[in-house]
Amino acid sequence: MARLEVERLEAGYGEALILKGVSLEVRAGEFVALLGPSGAGKTTLLRALTGLIPARAGEIRLDGERIDGLKPYRIAARGVGAIPEGRRLFEELTVQENLALGAYLEPARREAPETLERLERLFPLLRDRADTAAGLLSGGEQQMVAVARGLMARPRLLLLDDPFLGLAGAVVRELGRALRELTEAEGLAVLAAGQHVRRLLRLADRGYLLEEGRVTLTGTGAELLEHSHLRRSLLELAPQRTG
Repeated sequence: MARLEVERLEAGYGEALILKGVSLEVRAGEFVALLGPSGAGKTTLLRALTGLIPARAGEIRLDGERIDGLKPYRIAARGVGAIPEGRRLFEELTVQENLALGAYLEPARREAPETLERLERLFPLLRDRADTAAGLLSGGEQQMVAVARGLMARPRLLLLDDPFLGLAGAVVRELGRALRELTEAEGLAVLAAGQHVRRLLRLADRGYLLEEGRVTLTGTGAELLEHSHLRRSLLELAPQRTG
């Protein structure tokens, strides 16, 4: 079980300050959506949470212990997994080989057979296409493999950057169903950023709207779907093919 707490976080690149005092929380067994227009700071926030860029101010705590300032591999060892935009599979390797690379931490390697069996129930294609080169899969199949590879590390907190990008409605629904099952049945904490506002909010327990590096709105998924400001600022521009 994991609980992420972010308080007054500031981060950026060079002299540019992108995050300007961001505070949010993700609890175990909770799916939280991170919304915002392009350039709002969503990806920057995910990178700061994984240690890829340093925090300039504020705190990041996991289960009450500060992780800001730790190296990325140490944050990963604490149970933080990240699936970046773009899948980034090794296309020449098989599905099975890509998944094996996800279990790179020692505890995950010991439990890899059990983890794989569980993931094959969620994503049957992992079994059906185990010996297929990842580069031969469709975009939706590749995304499922990318998510499963991240889960092979057995994270307690999973960070997703635009998980539904470029996916057809049926694939979006299948992936969303699997993510909800992981949060509800296994207590995984999920923070998912993206442009597919409706789909994310339908899945989300709660959500945060990020604008110009600041949280400007928060609420339950249902509340945010009906909020007039969010509807004006995002829903009219969001991708429509979400299933």
